[in-house]
Amino acid sequence: MTLKPYKTLLKAAESEFVIHKSRFIGQAAPAQSEEEALAFLNAVRARHPDANHNCYAYIIGPNMGIMRYNDDGEPGGTAGMPIIEVMKARQVTNCAVVVTRYFGGILLGAGGLTRAYAQGCTVAINAAGVGVMHPSVRLLMDVDYPMLNKVEYYLKSAPCLVEEKSFAEVITFSLLVKQTDEAQLMEDLTALSDGRLQPIRFDEMYLAWPEAQA
Repeated sequence: MTLKPYKTLLKAAESEFVIHKSRFIGQAAPAQSEEEALAFLNAVRARHPDANHNCYAYIIGPNMGIMRYNDDGEPGGTAGMPIIEVMKARQVTNCAVVVTRYFGGILLGAGGLTRAYAQGCTVAINAAGVGVMHPSVRLLMDVDYPMLNKVEYYLKSAPCLVEEKSFAEVITFSLLVKQTDEAQLMEDLTALSDGRLQPIRFDEMYLAWPEAQA
C-alpha cells in the first residue's frame, strides 16, 4: 500500500479567550494513538479540575480512520461536534483538541456555544501549528575519503537531509529523504560516483519536512 502525506500538529500548545464572562481555553497536541489522545485529555482535566467542561475531539490514523468527540455535559452537538468539524476542515490527524470552559454566568445559547467551541479549536490548532508528514526513508551510505568533497557539494542542494556522518575507514552518511524523492536521489548518487556509491535503505518513517521541501 502506498503511503500518503498527512497533516498533523507540530507541538502541544494552547490559547484562550473570554466570551460573555465564560473563559475558553483551547488546547491541542499531537497524538499517535487513542491512548496518547486520552492521556492528553486526562492531563488537561488534571490541570483544570474545577472547570465546568472539558470538551474534546481527536482524530487518529494517516487516513483519519478513528474519530471521537465528546460534549462533556454541554448540550448535545454544541461542543465536541464543532471541535471535530474544525479539525476535519483543517485536515489534521494524529492529534487531539480539548476546549476547557469556565462558565461565567451568562448563557450563550446553542449557536453561541457552537461558535465558541469552534473558535476554541481554531485558536488551539493555530497555536500548535500544522505540518505535513511525508513518508520518508533513512539511507546509509559509505563514502571513500577522496570522494567526500564531491558528495558533500552535491548534498548541499539535494532533496535530502544529512542526519549524521561518522568517520572511520570510510565516511558513513545517514540520509533522510522523502519516498517520492528517493529514486531520483539514488540515480543522482549513482551517476555522481560512476556506480561506486550504493546507499542502503535502513528505515521507513513519517517525517515533518521544512516548508521549502514540503
